[in-house]
Amino acid sequence: MAAEPYPRAVLDLLAGAGDRTVFEHGTRMVSGARMLGLIRQMAAGLRGAGLGPGDGVAMMLGVNPEAFAAVIAGHVVGARVVGVRPGLPGDQLRHLLAQDITAIVTDADREDTPRTLSATGRGRAPRTLTDAGRERAQRTLTVAELLAAPDDGGPLHLSGRPHDVARLLHTSGSTGVPKACAQTYAAMDAAWTARPQAWPPAIRELASRLRRYLVFGSLSSQVMMEYGVLTLAAGGTMVVADPPAFPGAITGLRASASVITVPRLYKLVADQRRAPADLSSLRALMVSGSPLAASRLSEALDVLGPVVFQGYGQTETGTISMATPWDLPPSVGFPPDVIDVVIRDADGRPVPPGVDGELYVRTPAQAASYWAEPAESARVFVDGWVRTRDLGHFDADGRLYLTGRTRDVVIVNANLYYTGPIERVLASCPEVAEAYVIGAPDEDTGEAAHAFVVPAAGRVPDFGALRRLVGERLDEACVPATITIIDETPIGPSGKPDKRLLRAAGRTA
Repeated sequence: MAAEPYPRAVLDLLAGAGDRTVFEHGTRMVSGARMLGLIRQMAAGLRGAGLGPGDGVAMMLGVNPEAFAAVIAGHVVGARVVGVRPGLPGDQLRHLLAQDITAIVTDADREDTPRTLSATGRGRAPRTLTDAGRERAQRTLTVAELLAAPDDGGPLHLSGRPHDVARLLHTSGSTGVPKACAQTYAAMDAAWTARPQAWPPAIRELASRLRRYLVFGSLSSQVMMEYGVLTLAAGGTMVVADPPAFPGAITGLRASASVITVPRLYKLVADQRRAPADLSSLRALMVSGSPLAASRLSEALDVLGPVVFQGYGQTETGTISMATPWDLPPSVGFPPDVIDVVIRDADGRPVPPGVDGELYVRTPAQAASYWAEPAESARVFVDGWVRTRDLGHFDADGRLYLTGRTRDVVIVNANLYYTGPIERVLASCPEVAEAYVIGAPDEDTGEAAHAFVVPAAGRVPDFGALRRLVGERLDEACVPATITIIDETPIGPSGKPDKRLLRAAGRTA
């Protein structure tokens, strides 16, 4: 543990920036000193509201300097910071805000707040428990209220306790309910993002290109926020892209770097072939989400130049490895020395280079568990290791290659969705006896769900009704791109259904 807990490293970066612009939001230029002032004021507001260690604080915020300051201020007071992505379905939002949340911070106007939070229970204040066990009504605080709080002007005291949970990072909610990865203050202190002296070579190369880093979508995104802190450490500026349309956001804001999903990368490459835009400012595109095919990577490098960095990581672990534009595709690069990666066979034994197995990862900054999910935590967090449930191998030089997943998932627009819930929704229809879903490459979304159904005896499934049912109960991204009728389920040597054989025959819609 450092002499002072997280976010001391981030505050030191801002202090070092001084009058340099660290956040650009339209015509607003916010210096490091000004950002420190926003953080100090918001921390005073949170403390004035009685918030501190052990309290869960949900951040329902946009992408602006105040949102960044509010997140860091939540850590200053030692709270458990919970980012809430915009556009969550009502059931998922209710679930997130019912997980021991003491207060909600929003940048909505007070008169807009009830409508914004109506999905949490028709305006009723949910109940929550503090770490002392006393029940307290959930409060809603606006950014304006926090900034109006009195500040005594004294030293900025950091209240994080090493083994307290500093933040909950939510998975995509593909099972219907997002899993919350619990990262402690000790783990956040151990992260290397804000410490240039600890950067591995690939990150050092990336950091040199982060002069103007586009931020968009939500600062509750682990990827968006971590690259933002890396930008601060690299002496760069976070620049808000609203809307984040490519290539317009790059050209208009003279951006040097951005996170990009595989489908958006494909589209950018196609647009550049058709009508080239001036991307001379661009130095780095950090690919996130879906795997990037070697042929597509080569095409992107040919059209865009040596700007594509392919990261591999998970919500549970953070970044595991990073491939630079010069790494051999389809490698995802070399895991840094501080991260342990072991590839094991089905019996848990390490395998030699060139042999596929499941990746087990151990990092100083990894999550400790899933919040309030002991059974799932026991399956994934094993003896200090995180079971990634991804398949891959090392080559003789130590490069890491990914070859598949032990989990049945589909990654749509960089978000991971489990196929099991889709299968259960489809099978709930009276016309369907069995349902199976696989993921397959898709030009628009990276991957898409494809369903195979065995009809109930004498029944004919309505494909339109099935798609509507999935969209209503889960997420539009889970709606199958195709639905195929099969007469029976193919069985593999193990006696279990073999999804690899599902494409053999059928009538597709």
